[in-house]
Amino acid sequence: MNRYASLRAIESPSSLDDQQWLTYWIIYSFISIFELSFWRILVWLPFWPYIKLLFCMWLVLPVFSGASYIYMNFVRKYVKFGGTVNGGYPEERKKVLQMLSLDARIAVNQYADKNGWSAVEKAIKAAEREVKKSY
Repeated sequence: MNRYASLRAIESPSSLDDQQWLTYWIIYSFISIFELSFWRILVWLPFWPYIKLLFCMWLVLPVFSGASYIYMNFVRKYVKFGGTVNGGYPEERKKVLQMLSLDARIAVNQYADKNGWSAVEKAIKAAEREVKKSY
């Protein structure tokens, strides 16, 4: 199931589900390393498989989106990446997107997917007009 959902995320045009599944697999690999390192202790804990199952369910179920929660609240605070923008955007749009925070980028991508880039450009021009009025 998780592998199929990961493949679907790779093939989708949105990068939001990629974030969810990449975070899930990274956390799952840490769980596996933990299990391999502490197997002598974990073998004496009969409830460990149930804890792992519940945690993995919390990570992947869309109701909880635990992997996204961990990424947004823990990983992003401590890891700073360069503002790279992927995708088949023209250079002018890439420059605009690179100036935005990750949250703003996500919102702009969702708006563009829903309404098209012409609507985004209209919103930018309207904002520029408002800024010019205030000076």
